[in-house]
Amino acid sequence: MTAHQQPPRGSAPMRGYPDQWERYSPRERFVRWLWLAGIAIAAAWSVSALDIEWAFFADAHEQAADLIERMWPPRWSYFPRIVQPLIETLHIATLGTMIAIVFALPVAFLAARNTTWNQGTWLIGRGMLVLSRSINTVIWGLVFVAIFGPGPVAGICAVAARSVGFIAKLVAEAIEEVDAGQIEAVEATGASTLQVYGVAILPQILPVLIGTSIYRWDINVRESSVLGFVGAGGIGLLLYASINQFAWSQAIVILIAILGIVIISEALSAYVRSRIV
Repeated sequence: MTAHQQPPRGSAPMRGYPDQWERYSPRERFVRWLWLAGIAIAAAWSVSALDIEWAFFADAHEQAADLIERMWPPRWSYFPRIVQPLIETLHIATLGTMIAIVFALPVAFLAARNTTWNQGTWLIGRGMLVLSRSINTVIWGLVFVAIFGPGPVAGICAVAARSVGFIAKLVAEAIEEVDAGQIEAVEATGASTLQVYGVAILPQILPVLIGTSIYRWDINVRESSVLGFVGAGGIGLLLYASINQFAWSQAIVILIAILGIVIISEALSAYVRSRIV
């Protein structure tokens, strides 16, 4: 209502409304600014605590240009040497994901509130999820290299150990959201607990299980490429050796090959999930 307009005759004046509409109230604006101030303070504290040498930023662009100059042109004659390690990296990711699926399914049933036996088993299931997901794949690789020695076996176990928690968490959430009516119908027939799981629950969560597993395989292809840095097999071993030898023309060939494998796995993962889920 503008200043020259008058309210209709006989209507009560509208009191308590601002003359101009505002998206946020003063209290909401204060809370938003409080959050922004808190984030700024936390960022400033983190930067000051890290003791960053800002002098290195002065010639960072020159160092980056020098590194690119050393990498180019790529040494394409080195490519036949990395084909077998690339295939080994794919095998590590694939086998590690398959093993993770086998272990993730029972863990998911333990971690879901509607399928676990009691509070104790639920805590055990959740503890497994946290243990698996809280440790990085490279750290798992160090652990299994110490157990099995250097090689692809350690890489497969590292990928599987990291993937169990990822897959099981998403599957457990899907189990908690299944249709309870189907479970009651199967239980009414006198089916055992395993039969209820296999007939009433598993078909409902199967799309989530397949989609999550394929998505995790896509992630594992990327993570497997660096496991060689800790001796767990794959293309990362050659990449680590090339970087240590300052053979940058070889390192760029490996990086391009890894990029190609990741792009292919991403496209394959997206296509399969679009067809299944």
